[in-house]
Amino acid sequence: MTVAPETARPREAAAPPPLAARARTVGGSPVRDILAVTARPEVINFAGGLPAPDVFDRAGVAAAFRYVLDELPARALQYATTEGEPALRDLLAARHTARGLTTDADDLLVTTGSQQALSLLAGALLDPGDTVLVEEPCYLAALQVFGLAGARVLAVPGDADGPDPDALADLVVRERPKLLYTVPTFQNPTGRTLPAGRRAALAAVAARHGLWIVEDDPYGELRYEGERVPWIATCDDARDRTVLLGSFSKVMAPGLRLGWLRAPAELRRACAVAKQAADLHTPTVNQLAAARYLTEYDLDAHVARVADVYRERRDAMLAALPGALPEGSTWNRPEGGMFLWARLPEPYDTTALLPRVVAEDVAYVPGAPFYAGTPDPGTLRLCFVTQTPEEITEGLRRLGRGLLLGS
Repeated sequence: MTVAPETARPREAAAPPPLAARARTVGGSPVRDILAVTARPEVINFAGGLPAPDVFDRAGVAAAFRYVLDELPARALQYATTEGEPALRDLLAARHTARGLTTDADDLLVTTGSQQALSLLAGALLDPGDTVLVEEPCYLAALQVFGLAGARVLAVPGDADGPDPDALADLVVRERPKLLYTVPTFQNPTGRTLPAGRRAALAAVAARHGLWIVEDDPYGELRYEGERVPWIATCDDARDRTVLLGSFSKVMAPGLRLGWLRAPAELRRACAVAKQAADLHTPTVNQLAAARYLTEYDLDAHVARVADVYRERRDAMLAALPGALPEGSTWNRPEGGMFLWARLPEPYDTTALLPRVVAEDVAYVPGAPFYAGTPDPGTLRLCFVTQTPEEITEGLRRLGRGLLLGS
């Protein structure tokens, strides 16, 4: 008797195992989705959080890369330590110390953008079901990170100055969270800055009740007016429980994908182990080029030039907003950063209105995705740094027309 081979027998294939629950429940970034829809060159896009490419120091960055590839090729093209290139960490430590936070190179871990630093912290600190506290509204990609970690994310009630310390204390006692995540300077999405007194009060709550503070500072150097507010990490109450994140994305170039975290030793070592599992180390050539740039060029002078350009663009947006948004709208006046936050009166819904606005070749980000709790449907985020003042004026004219037609 001849038996047909197994491969000749038609049979129904079994489905592969499902995705992890966290991958099924955490959605993609609405900002990225909007950028994909609005990639047409005729669209004036206030939706992205993109630095203006016309202010990149292309010559300086190119020269730094040429130097390391010509003079240090074996080192630049080789594997490196997980913690980061010593030369770069030394320079970063000096910048922190000059800004009032005494820092050694060994206090720092170089990451592939500060977004990776958030992911490493989630891996080092959070077990599925742990509670994380965030400001309301909150940086969208942080909500994604905590969601993928399986955390329970709760918003801390607050006001125009940020999370309320008394509300934070109540939540810590009731919910026993692991950490509070905040962008205290020129926050994404609102552009607000927490005053020094509010920062100290949040640090005191963390010390009194036992809480990590993750202080994300990608925008702090982009100040256009007013006085710099010291980091939460400089508060005595918080020195042993604050993780400070930084990045070159907004002040040098986002394509370098260079960030860092400053953390107490035990947590920093745990993040280094998590990074070994993720990517071994941040690209060596990029780190060495950044170190060369910091040595040979004046980054602070470059940032000051960028701030002059961005200030003009912020002012252009502030000047045109009254004629673009409906009567009863409100918005803030950020002292720096990249974003402005607006609220339209009822019954405007910025998510529902977006397709009508995009049809006018302009785009914004609706505010709803930035909320861990109940969203405010009338809110929206506008990025003011990518376009010229003339483009901003025209974009807001289109926005006003789209809102009028969609109302």
